[in-house]
Amino acid sequence: MSGRPKVKEYMTREVQTVAPTDTVADVARRIKESEGHNGFPVAESRKVEGFVTASDLLLVDDEVPIFTVMTEDIIVAHPEMDVIDAARVILRSGIQKLPVVDDADNLVGIISNTDVVRSQIERATPEKVGKLMRTLEQIHGITLRQEPRVVELDDLTPTQGRVYADELEGRQYELERGLAEPLVVIDNGGDLLLADGHHRVMAAHQLGIEEMDASVIVLDEPIELGMQRTADKEGLSSLEDIEIADYGRHPLIETTHRLQE
Repeated sequence: MSGRPKVKEYMTREVQTVAPTDTVADVARRIKESEGHNGFPVAESRKVEGFVTASDLLLVDDEVPIFTVMTEDIIVAHPEMDVIDAARVILRSGIQKLPVVDDADNLVGIISNTDVVRSQIERATPEKVGKLMRTLEQIHGITLRQEPRVVELDDLTPTQGRVYADELEGRQYELERGLAEPLVVIDNGGDLLLADGHHRVMAAHQLGIEEMDASVIVLDEPIELGMQRTADKEGLSSLEDIEIADYGRHPLIETTHRLQE
């Protein structure tokens, strides 16, 4: 992926809206029945007139129309806006979602803080893969190729013997919200070595997830890799061999304790 990502690449195009004449009870019901929505753009004939959130409905009579409680002074994004600029607006304004309008002021989408995170995740993996591929090519003098795959977790050979319990909680949160970065895997003549993503894999394993998206670096002819020698030396052959260390054994915590002594 090249260039700076645009809002139109990550926004949700099918936007759920409410009408200005809908009642507080109508919108409260919509929020309760929806998954992950705490508010909606208020639109009439594709024109955004405001935004209403759950907090706007507090202590308001059920039959009150939404146009009397909605926020009218709203911030919007344009489809051609850089995602990073939309992120700055979201961060500084304290809101979670920006309606996206075109040059005719028609509502064409909505972008959330979750979409912003996803845009950065999708750009991070290619950078990691490219750096690893260049390193392997330089060290071993070989030509590699990369392909996206869905990999079975039980087929992976770990190359890291320890993960940390506190980080697993964060990775589970990401997985449950579809925000997990793809794994980086090396296919060394059929052996699938997990190069990046041990916390994600273990979090998925704990959640009962059996397969994950991966960026796979393919070596058509097997070669001896340093990470594979390390895995063999440490007796790592499956996910069951990875130790889950508690918070107190995290290197950052251990370093902090040493500095305080």
